[in-house]
Amino acid sequence: MDITDNLAAVRRKKLSRRAFNRTLLSAGVGMVATPLIGTRQVVAQETEQGTIFTWGGYDVGELYTSYEAANGALPNFAIFGGTEEALTKMRGGFTPDIAHPCNAGLKRWVDTGMFQPIDTSRLSNWGDVIPELVAMDGNDAGDGQPWLAPFDWGGTSITYRTDLFELEEEESWDMLWDKRYAGQLGSLASGGDAWWCGAIKAGVPFGEIATDEAFEKISAAMREQRPLIRVYTDDTTTLEQALSSGEMAAAMTWNSSAVALASEGIPVRFARPKEGALTWVCGLMVHKDAPNLDKAYEIIDSLLSVEAGKFMINDYGYGHSNAKSFDQFDAQTLVGLGLSKDPGDILSAGHFMIPQSQEWETRMNETFEMIKAGF
Repeated sequence: MDITDNLAAVRRKKLSRRAFNRTLLSAGVGMVATPLIGTRQVVAQETEQGTIFTWGGYDVGELYTSYEAANGALPNFAIFGGTEEALTKMRGGFTPDIAHPCNAGLKRWVDTGMFQPIDTSRLSNWGDVIPELVAMDGNDAGDGQPWLAPFDWGGTSITYRTDLFELEEEESWDMLWDKRYAGQLGSLASGGDAWWCGAIKAGVPFGEIATDEAFEKISAAMREQRPLIRVYTDDTTTLEQALSSGEMAAAMTWNSSAVALASEGIPVRFARPKEGALTWVCGLMVHKDAPNLDKAYEIIDSLLSVEAGKFMINDYGYGHSNAKSFDQFDAQTLVGLGLSKDPGDILSAGHFMIPQSQEWETRMNETFEMIKAGF
């Protein structure tokens, strides 16, 4: 699973509550119920627009300023709740111009044969993209072309109440295994987060995560943690509310949760574990049968712009692939967001997931579901 797999576009968002609420308000609603997969044309125009298949919350105009300026309208948006769900719809015949997966699923997406290499010469912002993000496992399509243009990135770590959780030593994944806080700890429910974080805790190198020995070590760590966890959920609002109220002292979250809570005056910190955080990167892929190929590249170029990056960093608390985006902020602001003037500092300190086979994904998810159920 990707780092954000199984996140419904509304309930299990990969975005901060502040950013998501603004998306709802911009649509003129306060609460909505949507199907897991749907299409929405934000601005109706006579001219045909490109279509991006993406997560809920990425359909905001601030991300597409250059596209809108060139075309007089925003792209069309199709929203998915999880990347496996997105693949199923595309296998069924849905053909967007652009899709928005994450690095852990890259191999499975490429193996479908539904995507074409990206011609980076068509992207004016490509020269400013952080090289470490491009060089992710499985992203080489040959001839210097990538399969995926990296766009957004971030970390999975521990958000903790600095007034409630007493550190014994330095920040560590041990915090989510601390028996002093039994019943006051929370975790993301997706194996795409928790299993990999369990691997870090168990000392399993990601290059060996598919071995039988790794499964035994990680399973043992997750079973040890199970009695301490108050709730497993991918509804980030649930974790944030529990941390805000003091019901929880610490929880596994994305950095956006810490940003959202800090903006509300809650005394929290997004830990930088001594063992390293889990790091993810998501990006854009071009469908091999893209109906509007020129507009597909305009969409990508807009998302890679400094303007889009400034919005992602400031409003969502996520890293952006354009290195120049970070120049828009002072060092103190970036530290408060869990980022850095030098993105390489964050990236080198974390652990990037390595794409795995479908068989591994199935085994991992089945094992983790059993553990959560108490077996």
